[in-house]
Amino acid sequence: MKVEIRNYKGKDKNKIAEICLLTGYSGEDASNFFKHKELLAEFYALPYLEHEPEICFVATINNEAIGYIIGTKDSVAFGKWAEENWFPPLRKKYPLNTDYATDFEKRIIELIHEGYKPKPELLDYPAHLHIDILPVAQGQGVGKRLIQTFTNKLRELNVPALHLEVGKRNTNAVSFYKKVGFHIIHEYEFSIAFGMKLV
Repeated sequence: MKVEIRNYKGKDKNKIAEICLLTGYSGEDASNFFKHKELLAEFYALPYLEHEPEICFVATINNEAIGYIIGTKDSVAFGKWAEENWFPPLRKKYPLNTDYATDFEKRIIELIHEGYKPKPELLDYPAHLHIDILPVAQGQGVGKRLIQTFTNKLRELNVPALHLEVGKRNTNAVSFYKKVGFHIIHEYEFSIAFGMKLV
């Protein structure tokens, strides 16, 4: 089973949305938490594919995506773009009184209405990323390769640093980020912000 990494292509969009849902509960399947199956990807994945497809990458087996790394080189600019272009139609699609299956689904709808606001303590790490890999390809070094691909691209673009945030209950991910060179920037009640300097 050979895993290849390549640039994102438009035909990967639906598969990335599917992977986002299948790994959306701290690395496990979040499908049962959502009545609106596309909701999680509409917040955590699809805006990056729309805004900065040139820094989005997929891991594939037989040219089908089994994982991805996506993000932005400038979190402040991404937040402004999303507020102007991405969130308004979603707020109409999912008003705050939308029927939802679980508190998890309710929280994502609330996040859409709150908008993306970079946290002050993370501003020295302007880029951020999201990475997800299906179980079939986990534990084989795919995550490390995706991180290297993404950080190499950011270095080409002269981005000085990046960050990510991960839930504390996702202990596998916390361990992974430490192993591939991230350091803790800040600990929140339920999550940890990791960072990496690139220059």
